[in-house]
Amino acid sequence: MKNSLSFSSFTKSPYHITKHTTYFEVYDELFSDYRDKEIIFVEIGVLNGGSLFMWRDFFGPKARIIGIDLNPNAKKWEKFGFEIFIGSQTNESFWNKFKEEVGLIDIVLDDGGHTYEQQIITTETLLDNIKDGGLIVIEDTHTSYMEKFGPKKYSFIEYTKNMIDLINQRFSRFKNNETEDRVWGIRIFESIVAFNINKKASSLSSDSINNNGKSDMEKDFRYKDNTTLSVFYKSRGILRILRKIPGIKTMLARYKFQAKKFFR
Repeated sequence: MKNSLSFSSFTKSPYHITKHTTYFEVYDELFSDYRDKEIIFVEIGVLNGGSLFMWRDFFGPKARIIGIDLNPNAKKWEKFGFEIFIGSQTNESFWNKFKEEVGLIDIVLDDGGHTYEQQIITTETLLDNIKDGGLIVIEDTHTSYMEKFGPKKYSFIEYTKNMIDLINQRFSRFKNNETEDRVWGIRIFESIVAFNINKKASSLSSDSINNNGKSDMEKDFRYKDNTTLSVFYKSRGILRILRKIPGIKTMLARYKFQAKKFFR
């Protein structure tokens, strides 16, 4: 942690900041490529002001640092050259006005109220306003496992799991299913979820191709290490017809899914 660039900026800030020790390596991993570049960086939750100075030091003088907070007193940091917007994360009208005024953004870091509703609405509202190659980073996602941040059924991590499903529905064999093409990929760290934006890559058709190289026509051995599994997959297309045949259920019951032990 002591060798972390973001931790160094954290210690240099003249005003109070609270972070978790595991975050700095993640910040370095996600944000280092944006240093010393003309970017727009938005942080949600800035009242004490310390993190604004941290990010100015980390990204350098070319970065446009914008803070968002619900407390009007956060406007005091404007005298130090930061842009401050006052509004609620759950207010879509606020976000629409914010997007009109600011334009496309490179990075959004949500360190706001950490309720599920705040995190989800922030993500959903800003996804279409991130530049290609940009990020939406939600931190303190451990609240998805805690009480008093919203209904667990609609936690931010549950939302993220659903997003993963929708991204994978882009596979060409699932063409008729609902998909998610605003997000190229998702990176998950302890208490942090990062959404990578790449509109061109997200819109690619996921079709099977080959390099037209010579094939030796070898047999596919993928099921050879479990005969029962092989029989199951070969017959699953007609199982609805065969399921009443004596012995079919017994055969499938004997199949032992060895990887089950890795599920908790």
